[in-house]
This record gives sequence, C-alpha cells and structure tokens, in this order.
Amino acid sequence: MTAHWLVLAAAICTSMTGQVLLKAGTLAEGNFLAQLFRWQTILGLGCYGGAALLYIVALRRIPMSVALPCTAASYIIIALVGHYMFGEALGPQKLAAIALIAGGVALLATA
Repeated sequence: MTAHWLVLAAAICTSMTGQVLLKAGTLAEGNFLAQLFRWQTILGLGCYGGAALLYIVALRRIPMSVALPCTAASYIIIALVGHYMFGEALGPQKLAAIALIAGGVALLATA
C-alpha cells in the first residue's frame, strides 16, 4: 500500500471521528449555540478540517474518481457506530445498503 493510500485511510478515519464528535455534541441540553460551542462539536469540526487536508494530499496520487467513492467506506463503519454508540436503528434495509456500499468500495479499490 502506498503512502497516499494510507493518507486516504487517515482522512477517512479522521472524518469519521469528526462525525462521532459532532453527534456527541448534539446530545447536550440547550439550544443550538450551546451545542455549537461544546468541546465535542469544536473538536469534530477540527477533525473535518484535518480530514480535508489529508484528502488533498491523497488526491495528489490517487484519481478523484477512485478516492471519493472509497470514502464511502466510512458509511459502513458510521452506521455501526451509530447503532452501537447512539442506539440508532439498523434494520434489514440499512444492512442491505451497507452490503452494496461495501461491494462497490471493494470493486473500486481493486480497479
């Protein structure tokens, strides 16, 4: 695996971390501004910025037509995180969609 693929994986992981932190920030009591300034929300937004920088580095050697669809791998993991950490539903339709996404990402990664 080349360094640029590792950077793309790091961008995906950083983006997912940002997603989880943003969700955690919404669990607070209070209005939108109170949620916006929670440490989880601020850190989550920072993760998004870091993920964007990593993604830019990955795009230097990985075609965008491959790199962007590979970020869909995060949908698979985030659906599971949402289910186990936040109690979100994960029914048969979502599981089928996740399987289709996984197949598409695997197919693209081998292209």
